[in-house]
Amino acid sequence: MILAAGARVVPILMELTRSIPIVTPSGTDAIERGYAGNLARPGGNVTGFGSMEVSVIGKMLQTLKEIAPNVAHVSMIYNPDNPAGPAFVRSFESAAGPLGVKPIIAHIHGPGDIERAVAAAAAQPDGGIFFPLDVTIQAFMEETIATIARHRLPAIYSERVFATSGGLVSYGTDRVEIYRRAASYVDRILRGEKAGDLPFQLPTKYELVINVKTAKALGLTVPPNLLFTADEVIE
Repeated sequence: MILAAGARVVPILMELTRSIPIVTPSGTDAIERGYAGNLARPGGNVTGFGSMEVSVIGKMLQTLKEIAPNVAHVSMIYNPDNPAGPAFVRSFESAAGPLGVKPIIAHIHGPGDIERAVAAAAAQPDGGIFFPLDVTIQAFMEETIATIARHRLPAIYSERVFATSGGLVSYGTDRVEIYRRAASYVDRILRGEKAGDLPFQLPTKYELVINVKTAKALGLTVPPNLLFTADEVIE
């Protein structure tokens, strides 16, 4: 069987085999992406655990606005090769209006693009940044965080490692727990169960991580209610 980490690789594997069981600890919409006929009983050779639901993007933008109330222009930075990109964009643009935020889409492929996208966001009045799940951003995490800090922009990330590494705030799933659950599926399949009979499970828990040190460096005061509800606060 195959453990497939990353939404981009699953369609490739599906073209190569329809019989070898595949478990993925990532992805956003298994049905839309063709992984599963339905969530309760995928039916094919792929099952796993979603790493994010696009509906939480509204919550993420709201959180960014609570920490940085003056933010009026938010750039969503991601690699357009990301298969989940269109769904992220739709949810991002839909959530932005009611929050009084102008949504801006910025495509990147490498560190140079990230630098240009962040600089463009900084040139906007009251700019901010939203980072969806994206392997390119993750691959250049340190460079991305350093660039954001240099331009002094408030940003929200989809993975806690960004906040623990110096980013302002993150709201996302517990990746370690998702991999643990994926391991249980691997065990069950190796013991004889079929991938198509194991439900494709969506995230049920999200973690809010706030880096107060970074907030202070940006001249921001984190509201007490956010500090109280945060899963982790980095001083």
